[in-house]
Amino acid sequence: MGGYASGTVAGALTRRYHALLVAALPPPLGRVVILNSLSECIVTNNGKRFCPGAEHTFTSGIALYGLSCLKEFRLESGIPVWRYNFDGNVLEKRLLMPYRQNTIHITFSLLSSGGSCSIELRPFLQFRSHDSPLGESIYKSYSFIARGNRYEITGENSSPVLRLFVIGNDSRFTLDGGTESKIHHSEEAQRGYDFIGQLWSPGIITAKIYPGANVTLVASSEPWETVLSLSPEEALKAHKARISHLLSSSVPDARDEIAAELVIAADQFIITPVRDAKPIHTQESDTEARSVIAGYHWFTDWGRDTMISLEGLTLVTGRLAEARWILRTFGQYIYEGLIPNLFPEGQHEGMYNTADATLWFFHALHRYLQYSSDRETLLQLLDSLLDIVEYHLEGTLFGIGVDKKDGLLRQGEEGYQLTWMDAKVGDWVVTPRRGKAVEINALWFNALVLLEEWVRRERGVHESSFLSEAAQRAYRSFNERFWYKEGGYLYDVVDGEQGYDTSLRPNQILAVSLDNPVLDKNRWGAIVNIVRERLLTPFGLRTLDPGHPMYKSVYYGDLRARDAAYHQGTVWAWLIGPFIDAWLKVNPSDKERARKFLEGFGSHLDEGCVGSISEIFDAEPPFTPRGCIAQAWSVAEVLRCLVKTA
Repeated sequence: MGGYASGTVAGALTRRYHALLVAALPPPLGRVVILNSLSECIVTNNGKRFCPGAEHTFTSGIALYGLSCLKEFRLESGIPVWRYNFDGNVLEKRLLMPYRQNTIHITFSLLSSGGSCSIELRPFLQFRSHDSPLGESIYKSYSFIARGNRYEITGENSSPVLRLFVIGNDSRFTLDGGTESKIHHSEEAQRGYDFIGQLWSPGIITAKIYPGANVTLVASSEPWETVLSLSPEEALKAHKARISHLLSSSVPDARDEIAAELVIAADQFIITPVRDAKPIHTQESDTEARSVIAGYHWFTDWGRDTMISLEGLTLVTGRLAEARWILRTFGQYIYEGLIPNLFPEGQHEGMYNTADATLWFFHALHRYLQYSSDRETLLQLLDSLLDIVEYHLEGTLFGIGVDKKDGLLRQGEEGYQLTWMDAKVGDWVVTPRRGKAVEINALWFNALVLLEEWVRRERGVHESSFLSEAAQRAYRSFNERFWYKEGGYLYDVVDGEQGYDTSLRPNQILAVSLDNPVLDKNRWGAIVNIVRERLLTPFGLRTLDPGHPMYKSVYYGDLRARDAAYHQGTVWAWLIGPFIDAWLKVNPSDKERARKFLEGFGSHLDEGCVGSISEIFDAEPPFTPRGCIAQAWSVAEVLRCLVKTA
């Protein structure tokens, strides 16, 4: 659904997005933090106190804090598990979010054979949008209602509701008039944002915990009948069965080692979008809409990211039905020849400021058809695809349209950034690419060739001839105009605001990597070699040649400083996919070398977001991970290429 739990292994809240439950709610709310943290304390029979969380959380009395006693952290079928040793005891904690629920189960298990202990849990909360400044609460005050061992906390207008349910022996909730705690969020301070959060707690939950038995705190924004529909044991069993099914449904080369970890990671991005009081449905009565969260924490579902990610997230993993639903969902949102660039947080309607997402739609559909041979979906979308091309030939929004003089696709409108290099600070477009961008025209040619084939097969040559003519013209003009002879590579933009842009960037790799390459085959090797020499790193491709005067090696600082580096050298993991595709076109027998280009990602799964792949990396060693901690197209393209090079 797009909700999540996120935090540090130590339990410290360092980002505004760190919370035990961020619920995905209908507009206008969007994703809302409703349970920020939980102060945890174990009291042994001899009165010793052990608090496995970070020291900034509330405790009473003298306690031993958890970092010195943390003995193990692991992912178990995607579930985070902590193990602590204290005073001869072993305590295990795990977090589980049941599938398709805004719910989290926080389970504590005493694994040692000693006596019982008491556990004290103090919930802290601040209802707010997950992306809002830390000082902006939705409500100024909260109300608390208890019904036996079921508890509800609401704001002034009773929405959303945090429901708490304790499963354990002798549990009780003791109200103490409320406790406030100010938290310094170090990552937010570093990023130049508001970094002091004010959390409130109504009291302390206590329960007895015995060896071999569990205490579980269930927190949810769902109705009680949903919250109580599965016991923690049933939810855990269902989760493990689901993960086992995901792995067994994936292609054989994705069922073990790093690829299997990424199959589990991929599952986190595929969502049923909540844009109404209920999940939206496609026109098919028996299927729900599907989309892809581009990255956690702050991205919503983006058209471009979804289409690039489709093969790795859904096709390699055997989720063909969901791939079909994703394609049909976006097919319903086509407007004047464009699919949405993104759906903003907490809103019903999409934004269409993109020149490439729609062209990636053709690529994604083609890959889906290769896996599925689903002619019905192709026929359902075919008229819409023809409309897309007609709009592009005649001109559509944001200056997107074919230049009648050379048949190349141009794009650009003042104040908008329409390609994937889309950083913008206020009125400053950091990488202005108005004109005819290299990857846009590679995608345009690929779309024309694919559509010509589909139309010719389904409707005959007479219906497809105009597509063939448009493709041939684009091919001739591209090879005449984009080759930068002095540099031995492709211009990044022609007919741009500054004429011809000679910046050496990774966008040109798409002229080789796509299924229908627009670049003459005789020049493929030159492009692959210069990209490998100047842009390739262990974690993807740099976005700019290190020799360029605007090159930035580190992505760090406030928003302006970060966006200045976002596409000016910063490494993007997803670009490893097109590079490997291009490499294997030039070196078809060298899968072993192609596989080595992916080796760095193995160690990365233990940093950043454990078990996932970050959005971006610094451009120089040690290639520090930056940006979103878990990015859909990073996971998708690495997974796809692991399978391709197996």
